[in-house]
Amino acid sequence: MSSPDAVLSIANLNQYYGESHTLWDLELEVPTGQCSCVMGRNGVGKTTLMQCIMGLLPLRSGALQFQGRDIARQAAERRAELGIGYVPQGRQIFPLLTVQENLEIGLPARADGKREVPGYIFELFPVLKDMLRRRGGDLSGGQQQQLAIGRALVIDPKLLILDEPTEGIQPNIVHEIGDIIRRLIDDLGLTVLLVEQKLPFARRVADRFIILDRGRLMATGPMPELSEALVKQYLTV
Repeated sequence: MSSPDAVLSIANLNQYYGESHTLWDLELEVPTGQCSCVMGRNGVGKTTLMQCIMGLLPLRSGALQFQGRDIARQAAERRAELGIGYVPQGRQIFPLLTVQENLEIGLPARADGKREVPGYIFELFPVLKDMLRRRGGDLSGGQQQQLAIGRALVIDPKLLILDEPTEGIQPNIVHEIGDIIRRLIDDLGLTVLLVEQKLPFARRVADRFIILDRGRLMATGPMPELSEALVKQYLTV
């Protein structure tokens, strides 16, 4: 089913919320070593799709392959162990745990058995090294987002899912997060699946776009092909 250069392949994916049909026959491939950005207005199914990929919501039907392996029925913890890192919308760090403890939570999911936070995470996010003993809830929004990304990277993922990482964050940190995403892809060979509402950020960071509308795939392609007509039809409020 999946092409050789796709880290994640989705076919005929359907999902329901109660009686409401929320994702319709989705067909999607996420190429290895690139940033693919899922876009669309509020409520079109972007976060639902991420939760389905992560195993937090059940699929009604469809196939889901990660690195050629069927994961449609795998538990969320198993998907993390296979190498899918997830930064949910709203970050969901543990406010009463220290930065160090938040980071260490991901270590048991590492396939290589290492039980130490990788040093490169502190190179990417120097502020975390300075705040290891500070509680997560005492960090600013931007610092919490950096912590959430760092926690996802601790598992040594092959695919990193970021659900609206710029939401509620000051502009200088937004720019920094964009630079870090590109470093993860260009220098470390990571694949990133991004949900993002900010068009300039998406254009700067992503290689490909995926547009959803009412739970259906409407358009996908290289980011330079994201036309003003598509933006006007599916992205402007």
